[in-house]
Amino acid sequence: MPTMRRRDALAWLAAAALPVAAPAAQAADASFSDETWLDSARRRELPLRLRWPAGEAPCALVIHSHGLGGSRAGAAVWGEAWQAAGLAVLHVQHPGSDSSVWQEGGLRGLNGLRHAASTSEYLERIADGHFLLDEIERRSRALGPWARVRMDAIGFSGHSFGARLTQALAGERAARGGRNEALQRAAEPRLRAFIAFSPGFADRSGTDDHAVAQRFGAITRPFLAITGSDDDAMLVGDASNAARRAVYRGLPAGQKAQLVLEGADHMTFGGGTGLPERPGRRGGLIRRGPHAVELEPRHQRVVAAITSDWWRWRLLGDDAARLRLLHPEGLTPADLWEQG
Repeated sequence: MPTMRRRDALAWLAAAALPVAAPAAQAADASFSDETWLDSARRRELPLRLRWPAGEAPCALVIHSHGLGGSRAGAAVWGEAWQAAGLAVLHVQHPGSDSSVWQEGGLRGLNGLRHAASTSEYLERIADGHFLLDEIERRSRALGPWARVRMDAIGFSGHSFGARLTQALAGERAARGGRNEALQRAAEPRLRAFIAFSPGFADRSGTDDHAVAQRFGAITRPFLAITGSDDDAMLVGDASNAARRAVYRGLPAGQKAQLVLEGADHMTFGGGTGLPERPGRRGGLIRRGPHAVELEPRHQRVVAAITSDWWRWRLLGDDAARLRLLHPEGLTPADLWEQG
């Protein structure tokens, strides 16, 4: 996973000392509920945010994983859109690579940030994904709201570090032999479709056609990759913009799609993260692209619409959604939408 030079990480930590706005208190009639599930085998508690669609009819479910330093409160824009489209949405928070990494400064905080982006935390996230599906399956067999979930219509999505998890669960293979065994065990057959916001991999693994086909060629289920022209590496060793766009090239033809928004940056695709931003200032934790903030309202509308239709088509077989995705509304000539 990504490694950092000390000066780069310290810039992150300096900005992390800024107060993060606390999420608004949950109203009595809020469209979500917060829960914590215990994986007793690992003694690991997972904070979750759950959104149910209106009514009591059977429904598809989407699980969403946040990026490094995020929380279950993130991706609210996407979660609300998918809920309105008739889907249940489960936002998972991953202890160890969540918002707790911003609570300490200095060298101690730097070490924590390194660990949060480590292979061990990546493997914990993979185990989180398997546990959630086991638990959803168990709950769906009992009486209550979870009986609504169609086990044949579950999708998985994630942003940044969460996109790496999405890729693993979809069937990504390591470029070299080292992690192939772990990644082969990561592939999750109970998932039907995927969306990766800011996907990618370390460029040193190779971005040529052969390398990316080796890495992503085994992903045969529907997979949508979403990135932007200014969606570049956030940490030393993280995916470059070229690597993010190479994911689509590596996927086999038949069930893949890619959206590239002109002017969108890495945080465009967090869907509301709760992380501190310092637009236009040097040394900030999250430096935005030159036009990302002003374009974000349009970008969010486009992403919300396209991803909602993707889930409805790929999870529920909605033909009207499939037809809308032939020519999505709201794109400009500079944006790229392709299916292959």
